[in-house]
Amino acid sequence: MVFKRLLGSLGVGGPTVDTVLDPGASRPGGTLTGYVHLDGGQTDFDIEHITLELVARVEAEHAEGESEGVVAFERFTVGGGFRLAAGQRHSAPFTVTLPWETPVTELHGQHLGVVLGVRTELAVAGARDKGDLDQLSIAPLPVQEAILEAFGQLGFGFRSADLEYGHIAGAGQRLPFYQEVELTPAPRYAHQVNEIEVTFLANPGGVEVVLEADKRGGLFSGGHDALTRFTVGHHDSRDWTAEVDAWVRQLTERHGGAHAHTGPYAVHDHHDHGGVHRSGPGMGTAVAAGAAGLAVGVAGGLVAAEVVDEVGDFFEGDEEDEG
Repeated sequence: MVFKRLLGSLGVGGPTVDTVLDPGASRPGGTLTGYVHLDGGQTDFDIEHITLELVARVEAEHAEGESEGVVAFERFTVGGGFRLAAGQRHSAPFTVTLPWETPVTELHGQHLGVVLGVRTELAVAGARDKGDLDQLSIAPLPVQEAILEAFGQLGFGFRSADLEYGHIAGAGQRLPFYQEVELTPAPRYAHQVNEIEVTFLANPGGVEVVLEADKRGGLFSGGHDALTRFTVGHHDSRDWTAEVDAWVRQLTERHGGAHAHTGPYAVHDHHDHGGVHRSGPGMGTAVAAGAAGLAVGVAGGLVAAEVVDEVGDFFEGDEEDEG
């Protein structure tokens, strides 16, 4: 939680806002609950609305290279239409429904390096101020977790996770970005692929799973990307290890493989490992395979510390921009 006194447009002595999210991670398509606490300033203020905005740190690749920015992907009005007297305390409880495509930020309690936040906006007498920014933790849906655990059982390892600006062609994507979970290949596939990227596009009826492989070149051919997709239900009961293994075999046996990404930054190759692709914290971390599946191993606390630092830097930098 980051507490910020509302100065700026509301003036010295204006109200302050403190948003407190209920403990624990939420899930895509699930509810986010908590309270917005307002403390009155030196005079009375008419509170027009209290709005929560979901924001994400997103990477964009384009002709000039790669850049990062903050993208707002959902807004909720959770209160307003009342007078806050000088010195008065007002608490507004909220329950909002998260988008189904909300990215996953943790797996088995370990941060993946993806940064999401909840920003609180207060509108007072025609002026607006973004006064509070809180970290948002999202755990995977059960079927997403089962698929990732199956990759772990097969010997794949976690490399990194990030959010890419743009759209995947032919997919039912609604947000302006998508999440990629990058995996190191299992030993049996290491001679065929450099890595596999997993994207989940959830919706009320199920989850579209998009798999992309960075395939190694042969003696007389260069490397290329191959992409395939599958649809699963939220309550499907399958032998996920066998299912995922079949998916990977289908993917690695494909020939050709032009990129299927479209959008404002579509003309790019985000598999350029010559140094332009930013993998973020967690790159190269160990994987606790076996019974635990694909869990992120933390060596000596280094990865966790880097993630926490990056979350703090994200919040502080964003507040400075807004100030």
